[in-house]
Amino acid sequence: MNAPVDIFLYILIALSFFCLFRIIRGPTIPDRMVGIDIFGILVVGICALMVVKTGRTFLIDIAITWAILSFIGTITLAKYLSRKKLNE
Repeated sequence: MNAPVDIFLYILIALSFFCLFRIIRGPTIPDRMVGIDIFGILVVGICALMVVKTGRTFLIDIAITWAILSFIGTITLAKYLSRKKLNE
């Protein structure tokens, strides 16, 4: 039963390295932000698969927290790039 979970876990980890490459090497700030956003999605997926594999439910809390912080960071950068104040 854990064989498909292991395969998906390895795929997500490999894709995380591609996102890290885009974050480090991205030519512009929006490219790097997209890499960070996708990396956050992959981390949430890795946490979800680890819950299925190990049964440790505290990883769901970590995944939810990571998703919320990633969302807030994306909104903040979008406001910054549109040259608006954060309280608008």
